[in-house]
Parts: sequence; C-alpha cells; structure tokens
Amino acid sequence: MSRRTLSSVLLATLLSSPYVLAEEVQLQHNGLTLNANLQIADDSSLEDGAVLITHGTLAHNGMDIITTLQELLMDEGYNSLAINLSLGQSDRHGMYDCTTPHVHKHSDAIPEIGQWVQWLKSKGSDKIMLMAHSRGGNQTAMFADQNKDDAIKGQVLIAPQTWNQSEAAAGYEKRYEQALQPLLKQADTLSQKGGEQWLEKTGFVYCADSKVTPDAFLSYYTPDERQDTPTLLKSSSLPTLVFYGTEDKVVPDLSEKMTQVTNDNVTTVGIEGSDHYFLDLYADEVIERTLEFFETL
Repeated sequence: MSRRTLSSVLLATLLSSPYVLAEEVQLQHNGLTLNANLQIADDSSLEDGAVLITHGTLAHNGMDIITTLQELLMDEGYNSLAINLSLGQSDRHGMYDCTTPHVHKHSDAIPEIGQWVQWLKSKGSDKIMLMAHSRGGNQTAMFADQNKDDAIKGQVLIAPQTWNQSEAAAGYEKRYEQALQPLLKQADTLSQKGGEQWLEKTGFVYCADSKVTPDAFLSYYTPDERQDTPTLLKSSSLPTLVFYGTEDKVVPDLSEKMTQVTNDNVTTVGIEGSDHYFLDLYADEVIERTLEFFETL
C-alpha cells in the first residue's frame, strides 16, 4: 500500500475517532465572518501548538494542496488551522467567483492572519508555525515581517509569490491585451475622488472583465517590492523554510531569486519534478522536510 493510500485510510479512521477534532471554526473581523478548518491530531489539543495554513490567490482552504497538508500533518501528530481569507466576503467558501465585484486588497490578508493567530493563542497555543502557499506565502511573510510575536516559532512558505515590476506590466498586457500603467493612473484618480467608484470590465488577477474598486486594483498592481517574497526574506528574523518546485511555471524565477537571499534564518529546498501545487508524493516530501525544520525550532 502506498503512503498516499495509507494516509487516506488513516485520515478516515482518525476522523471517526472521538479523540480527533476536525471542524469549521469562525470569528468576526471588520464586520465579516471569517472561517477556517481546524484539525486536531489524535490525543492532542491546541495547547500543544498548531500550524496556521494560508491558501493562494483567490483560492480556499478546501483545495487539494491545503487538505493534503492538513492530512499529512495530522498523520504526524500536528494540529492545523487552514484559514479562508475573506477576500471581502463574509463566511466565504470555495474559489472566488470572478463575476463578484472585487473589493479585497492584497494587504487585507495581514490583519486576518493576525486575527487567527490571536484566536489560536486564546485557545492556549503558544507554539504556532505559519505555513502558506503561493500568494499566501507572500502575505504570510508580510505578516511575519510586521508582527513580532514570541508564539510564532517559524514559517514554511511553499512556492511563495515573486514580483518584478517590468514583468508584472508585461504579463498584464499579454493576458488582457491592455497596458497596465494607464489603468493604474485611472485607479489612482478615482481613488482620490472618493465615494463609490469602480473600474468596469477590467482585467484583475485571474479574472477578465471584472468590476473592481480603485483601491483593490492599486493594492494588487501598484509597484511594491514587498510583494516579492525573496526580497522580504533578505531581512527576515523569523526562521523560514522555502520550497520551490523545479517544474513550477507560476513562479519560475523563485529558485534563482532565493539564491540571492543570504540570510542564516532562511533555508531553501527544491522539490525535483514538482509543479506549483506539490501534489501526491511531492507533498510527502514537503512534510518530511517541514518536520525536520520544526524540530530545529
């Protein structure tokens, strides 16, 4: 029996055990209901610590990479809390619907991650490890950079977002056949006017013909080196483990950029053959190296 099959059997067995808790939990933040999936390992409690997991762009905590990470962590005796970023919606589930107007900002994730850290601490956790995928990796690194907390012991960033101003502009024009700079100017003008202003039928992240607030557009597209995770990590004081996949087409420059991070607090691991999502046996390797990292904290 493969480890993946064995893991699935173990998950089904553990979820039926009275000693294991897997449930949705909620909290209130800025008038929105935030939700997360909490999994407590066999014969454990949040006082033993937890891994707080954040998903990627317009995604959710039920996508394969997140559920697999929670399953494997539970198999190894680790509690985890996989959060759904609100993206401006109350009690959000599933992928973001591109037909929904975009009011969310890249930076909104930072206080939301902070709310969940505080929630874990209120439940007795004083050993919190951060884990995140893709854009969530950048948002988590931003949070850690801005919030020093003795309860947070380290962070694991899986294929975290990179950014380059010229490449971002070129990528936007290629995807949406429209120059980015005029839209940034338009968004800035509308933002300064205040009131209810919108960019209509606008390309936004993965969504074409979107309705977007100017502030949301500016948050995602205004040149900002902090959205380049390797740049943030050059000065990080938090123990950090970064994974990249050698076949990743989403952040193909991550491995090269991480060679420029000369910080003793940061370790980089390449997973040979993995794409952006580290599924199946690649996830096993991520968890194996992650557990080795946790043992050093």
